[in-house]
Amino acid sequence: MAAVASPESESSQQARVYFQTPPGSTEEAETPVRKQGRVTVKYDRKELRKRLNLEEWIIDQLTDLYDCEEEAIPELEIDVDELLDMENDVDRAARVKELLVDCYKPTEEFVAELLDRIRGMQKLSTPQKK
Repeated sequence: MAAVASPESESSQQARVYFQTPPGSTEEAETPVRKQGRVTVKYDRKELRKRLNLEEWIIDQLTDLYDCEEEAIPELEIDVDELLDMENDVDRAARVKELLVDCYKPTEEFVAELLDRIRGMQKLSTPQKK
């Protein structure tokens, strides 16, 4: 339930909204922090950090390859988990080159660096709901 400050007090300060806890509910019912904790435990914080750093690197490299801003990069998705599922680096390289077919700049260096960066990474599976 929300209560708004009276109009008379608005002239001297900005209007404020106050939230009241409905009767019968407790603050323990809302646990967004605990849910975040479960996700990091499920996946391993270091692996998540490595994946985030890799994704940021990929975006930086694609903006250089396509010579544009991040928002203007052509619609393509380099799925790291898909690459990790492949048998060998030859298949991985072929898949990435296939995705970058519209790029007019040389992509060999990007592909080699990407394959080097994903080497040793773990596949992140979708968490199962219990």
